[in-house]
Amino acid sequence: MATALIVYASLTGNTEEIADILAESLEEQGVEVDIKECTSATADEFHDYDICVVATYTYGTDGDLPDEIVDFYEELEEEDLSGKIYGALGSGDTFYDKFCQSVLDFDEQFAKTGATKGAENVLVDLNAEEEDVKNIEAFAKSLVEKLG
Repeated sequence: MATALIVYASLTGNTEEIADILAESLEEQGVEVDIKECTSATADEFHDYDICVVATYTYGTDGDLPDEIVDFYEELEEEDLSGKIYGALGSGDTFYDKFCQSVLDFDEQFAKTGATKGAENVLVDLNAEEEDVKNIEAFAKSLVEKLG
């Protein structure tokens, strides 16, 4: 059975909800899913899973990584995740110029690990609406298909 680890950072609960929607969608496709809040996860845990996902929000006007996920982001750079499938998604606010910048930053960081991008990033404005849920479900489907 395929396995997935979703690591998330959530301030308002929006990104945690996104992670939960993704987990449910992956489970419906027969994937065994673990979800961890970023302060209780380490990047090397991705070695134990087939699919590696980060769900994060973006903080402030400069598009900063949330403080609580910076260590995880830096750890990720040290990992060789060749043979793994990855995805990045999360929430932001279109009010800011750097909408969902942290998701884009994680996408780049994952690319450096040698992992294979399994789906296009999903960028959610604030909280997941009906269209976002469909995008998250398509994201999950793409991850599983990429796994083969």
